[in-house]
Amino acid sequence: MRTSQKIAVIGAGAWGTALAIHTARQGFSVRLWARRPELAETLNLERENESFLPGLTLPPSIVATCDHEEAVKEARLVIWVVPSHVLRSVVRGFRPYLTSKTILVSAAKGIEDDSFATMTEILTEETLGLTMPVGALSGPSFAREVAEGLPTAVTVAFEDLQVAAQVQTWLSAPVFRIYTSGDVKGVELGGAMKNVYAIAAGICDGLCLGLNARAAFLTRALAEMTRLAVSVGANPLTISGLSGLGDLLLTATGDLSRNRRVGLRLGSGENLTDILAGQREVAEGVKNTKSLWGLVQANGLNLPTIREIYRVLYEGKAPRQGLVDLLTRRLKPELAPDLKPPEFSEG
Repeated sequence: MRTSQKIAVIGAGAWGTALAIHTARQGFSVRLWARRPELAETLNLERENESFLPGLTLPPSIVATCDHEEAVKEARLVIWVVPSHVLRSVVRGFRPYLTSKTILVSAAKGIEDDSFATMTEILTEETLGLTMPVGALSGPSFAREVAEGLPTAVTVAFEDLQVAAQVQTWLSAPVFRIYTSGDVKGVELGGAMKNVYAIAAGICDGLCLGLNARAAFLTRALAEMTRLAVSVGANPLTISGLSGLGDLLLTATGDLSRNRRVGLRLGSGENLTDILAGQREVAEGVKNTKSLWGLVQANGLNLPTIREIYRVLYEGKAPRQGLVDLLTRRLKPELAPDLKPPEFSEG
């Protein structure tokens, strides 16, 4: 058992609570930080996060707190699981209590508006002066299934693969298999982009377009994801892995997906404002559509699906008209004419 070692999980939503439960099962002493004092008190008294993961009991080694210092004091690993659009402000509150001995892992998925910074870039910028490793954890992982102990596989990425291997050793379990990667940007971009395409996939299903359309859409979504990732220096093979294709398939087709549900309701004719007003949890893809569309424009890319979903969400375009405009574009080859097949060495 590792109860003498402490891990902090920052964010007590569904995903943060699930990671806290999993980490506690690995024998760690866990501090789960909640922004609202009343939520922290309820978690400690009732041992259940009724708002986000009802019916699941928190292990005894999880202590919830709203105090910044208490949450990260003596923590060897700090996992950040707050919505992407508030991560920067949350990190600033913790900055005085972090030390260079701590490893930081982002489990949040998104791109910051205006700056287009990834979550690890925000963590690095806001902890300037501390030489701590910063990495990302991502992959196809619905919170409830992780909390229930159902088999899951994800990727953890650090520039220093030895640090990635250390985190892999700490957090892996027979039902939670972790792979390592040195492609931090690719792992993060896959996690951010799949939320946008999950909304679009939900729209397809809400419009009752059929399974052929869904398969075609997901294939072209993967092509766009790869194109954007490569444009910012990520490894295209990362997008074909757990944090890209794996997470895309789960989020675009799984009934537990918040982003897919938003798309389904849009495709069924509901108004986005009404949809969001009735949601307790954040559908990251809505905000990430805006930031990713800005990143696409900044890099001079032609990614028509992101363009159309942006117009649907932010310009009031009818989902069916967006579909028509996608399908009636100029016909073209599937692969770029100058794309050469990869070379493989023998042996």
